[in-house]
Amino acid sequence: MNSLGVKVLAFDTFGTVTDWLTGISGAVAHTVPDVDAADFAREWRRRYSPILARVEAGDLPWRRLDDLQTDTLHEVAAAFDVTLDADQRRALVRAWRAIPGWPDAADGIRRLKRDFVVCALSNGTVALLTDMARHNDFAWDVIGGSDLWRHYKPARETYCGLAELLEVEPNEVMMVATHQADLDAARSFGLRTAFIERPDEWGGEPKDDSGSPDNDFHAPDLLDLARQLGC
Repeated sequence: MNSLGVKVLAFDTFGTVTDWLTGISGAVAHTVPDVDAADFAREWRRRYSPILARVEAGDLPWRRLDDLQTDTLHEVAAAFDVTLDADQRRALVRAWRAIPGWPDAADGIRRLKRDFVVCALSNGTVALLTDMARHNDFAWDVIGGSDLWRHYKPARETYCGLAELLEVEPNEVMMVATHQADLDAARSFGLRTAFIERPDEWGGEPKDDSGSPDNDFHAPDLLDLARQLGC
């Protein structure tokens, strides 16, 4: 066992192992050709965390991420003054299942898998994350989708739910993410944390998230994290 006693690596997916902007802007360009596809994708992504927070606050009932993404897609389409039919809406929502992995992601996950249990821990559903894994050859041992606990990060039930599922203590799980808020929440529930740099996540827009000295590890990508962990 490594010096930290970590047995499980839990990975954020949207942004940490996948390049959502490239994938979604490509889908938007194909489906809604008369808008700035990158701006449309970024605006859609900006509405992601607020609607999840409304669910966790009890303002909205729990629903699968695809349903919430459909709601925010309606809002973004209205803001861009475009009308989407049912097939277009479905195509765009389903595009989140086929967003590309970062170049280091699949290989990095396989290397880390040699010494750790590697898990997706995401606000996507098990079905969504399974499609994403098959599309990108992500070799997860476990897929921790939000529908397992019917909660969204940063709720305690997600981080500690994975630990309970795998019969380990929270401090034996390390959350791996490019979003410091995700890591701060995980640490507050006893998990270890590793920050991954993804400076291009927003496609050239400044990313106001450079990690924290409170993290156990800080790496430019997953291959470097594997090196730091001796994998």
